[in-house]
Amino acid sequence: IRTGRPVMVLDPSEDPKLHLARDRKLGYHTRNLLLVPLRSSDRIIGVLAAINKKGGDFQRRDEELLNMLAGTVALSIENAWFSQEMKKAYLEVSEMNRAKGKAIHHLSHELKTPLSVLMGSLDILERRLEELPEEKWKPTMVRARRNLNRITAIQEEAHDIMGNRPYPAHEVLTTILTECADELEVLIAREIGEGGVIREVRKRIEEIYGISERLPEQIRLQEFVPERVKVLDPAMRNRRVKLILDMKETTPVYMPPEDLQKVVDGLIKNAVENTPDGGKVEVSSRKEADGTLFTVRDYGTGITEENQKRIFDGFFATQETLQYSSKRPFDFNAGGKGADLLRMKVFSERYGFHIKMSSIRCPHIPYATDTCPGDIKACEHCAREEDCFLSGGTVFTLYFPPPAEDGKEAAGAA
Repeated sequence: IRTGRPVMVLDPSEDPKLHLARDRKLGYHTRNLLLVPLRSSDRIIGVLAAINKKGGDFQRRDEELLNMLAGTVALSIENAWFSQEMKKAYLEVSEMNRAKGKAIHHLSHELKTPLSVLMGSLDILERRLEELPEEKWKPTMVRARRNLNRITAIQEEAHDIMGNRPYPAHEVLTTILTECADELEVLIAREIGEGGVIREVRKRIEEIYGISERLPEQIRLQEFVPERVKVLDPAMRNRRVKLILDMKETTPVYMPPEDLQKVVDGLIKNAVENTPDGGKVEVSSRKEADGTLFTVRDYGTGITEENQKRIFDGFFATQETLQYSSKRPFDFNAGGKGADLLRMKVFSERYGFHIKMSSIRCPHIPYATDTCPGDIKACEHCAREEDCFLSGGTVFTLYFPPPAEDGKEAAGAA
């Protein structure tokens, strides 16, 4: 092993201590011995030995034959080692994924109640502040609601990713309310008077913790998407980004409207946030292979190749941590939470559509640490808008297979 050269021993008596010790362990007498190294691509991993040749001593041709066999044996040993390491790595990744799933599920549940309490507290606080001039408290309240809504969106995305699992608090609170309804109603009536308080409390518990059944429906994108754009338009008015719709008549897609809304809104929001003022975003649909192809294309900064590899991993932002900032939705570089695209990927597996992304990073800001001025007019590399359009951008493409005979999409279509 030290020299890497074959060893041929024709007379073991020359070194009796070494060979006698081995013979005692193996249980027989060594007459002659041939050893050749087992070589991998970059090191020696062991030795292949032939002991006690029948009919005479080992010759040079025996060494050549054993060397040839050693190459096959070394390859088999290395493959077995790699296989073992792959299994070990797979088990480690599986454990990490399970741990990540538990963490996301726990996060979603732990955030639900505090967020509901904070939202209710802000409502109460706002009603009590209405007697004061709005300029003294309204900006602070708007800022608080905006950031609380961001946390709520993270909780909802985590809940969607984990498959709309029920909340333990829902069962506990409902049971308490059912068992103690009369007692609670009497206590509340003493404090605030008679009324349908228990009914309102039960309704509020259902709103916060209840699991709404999301039933798939046949939806025509050429009608659904323009309606969503109308809803989103007020939030985009502070941006100078042209949104171009080209919605051809297509085959209906089959999924719950609430989840399709999250997909469409998320793609449009991401596209606008990655596009500088003066830019454009194209949203289109058309028939493809009896199914529906839905595309959202922005002519913005693009995504670096390294970040493209992890874009659907979840809770992964394409900006550097030090540059990350949480602005208003649809602001340029608003700073996404990173879970939106993972939720879309989960929805694609759940409802049988396909999602893919391609992107070209603007060559003037090749690294994730580079920044875009956020306005084409302020960019020294662009003499006109078309210069920016030709520099970079990102395309998200969703393919919805044609509905099967029972109305559901053919999940196996490609």
